[in-house]
Amino acid sequence: MRKLTNQQRLLAGAAATVIILGGGYAGWSMTRAPEAAPEAQAAEEEAHGAGEALEMDAARIQAAGIVLEPVGSGALSAEIVAQGTVVGTPQGEAVLAARADGVISRVSLRLGDSVRAGQTVALIESREASTIAAERSAAQARLTAARQALAREQRLSDAQITARQDLEAAQTVLAEAQAESRRTSSAAAAARVSSDGRSTGVVSPITGRVTAADATLGAFVTAGTELFRVANASQIEIEAAVSAEDAARIASGDRASISLPEGEVPATVRSITPGVDAESRSATVILSLSGVGGLRPGQAVSARIYTRDAQTSGGLSVPEEAIQTVEGRDVVFVRTATGFTAAPVIVGQRSAGRAQITSGLRAGQTIAARNAFLLKAALGAGEVEH
Repeated sequence: MRKLTNQQRLLAGAAATVIILGGGYAGWSMTRAPEAAPEAQAAEEEAHGAGEALEMDAARIQAAGIVLEPVGSGALSAEIVAQGTVVGTPQGEAVLAARADGVISRVSLRLGDSVRAGQTVALIESREASTIAAERSAAQARLTAARQALAREQRLSDAQITARQDLEAAQTVLAEAQAESRRTSSAAAAARVSSDGRSTGVVSPITGRVTAADATLGAFVTAGTELFRVANASQIEIEAAVSAEDAARIASGDRASISLPEGEVPATVRSITPGVDAESRSATVILSLSGVGGLRPGQAVSARIYTRDAQTSGGLSVPEEAIQTVEGRDVVFVRTATGFTAAPVIVGQRSAGRAQITSGLRAGQTIAARNAFLLKAALGAGEVEH
């Protein structure tokens, strides 16, 4: 057994700590990269970098909470980090308000309940509903009478008993009755008047979940009072604030990503406001999500926007937490078919939680980003046993 260095003792201590907290490294094993022919070794180093290998299957990676991330091209100057807020799209959020003055007589849903488009979530007993229902009934009665009168005049006209103008007058009365019937029916439909004519309904125009519920049974409300909010979690976007200088570098269609505990959610720049806010002096960038990723309206997130010059500027960048120090060298753990390889890298500039990699990686490789320190601890534990 060879003598341990101070750094190896520290790594062994880190491994022991992770074993105590996480239940050990069962299923993890460490092997040194085998000696290979010069050509094969060169190809391997080009693919993963020269280093030691940790065998670890996908189930263990998930259980350990290690988040993988592809290595992206583009220098740090081509990335804009911004704080954003999750909001509903115009079709993804709705305010449900009272359509008439009255007393809330029924509440069907509570906060967090699912709701379908067209579903009635509350009823309001209203004098206005009774008035609208009465007007609708009267209009329908006049329509029926006008039809009967026209039929009678048609028979008399065919028998040449009455003058032609009497028939035309009856046709005019029928047309007016039809128009009035349509008006009152539309008014009743807009107010969601119930079949008995006593109540108006509060109806959700979208499918989703109730995110706010201010309706109280028996309470008197006026027309326009907000009673519910409904949101569809699959119909969301991000509003990110950027400086005027950064806004000038962003164009519709630029690639972006949202940082979440589960990993990165891809996004795309949909639009940028032409001006800046008078108070915050910032422009708003609207990001469309390619994957929802469990986001909720109102949630604060961190967004990373890759401008068009990311396509032309050289360099690679990775999360800072992906970079670990092993035996005095900066390494990044590159995903392989059987686990990970500790690839030595040269780190350039660091900014906003990202680090530029000038050597040791290539675009498209997959690396361990969040919780990469667990791999470092496992590697240290393997060296001590060795």
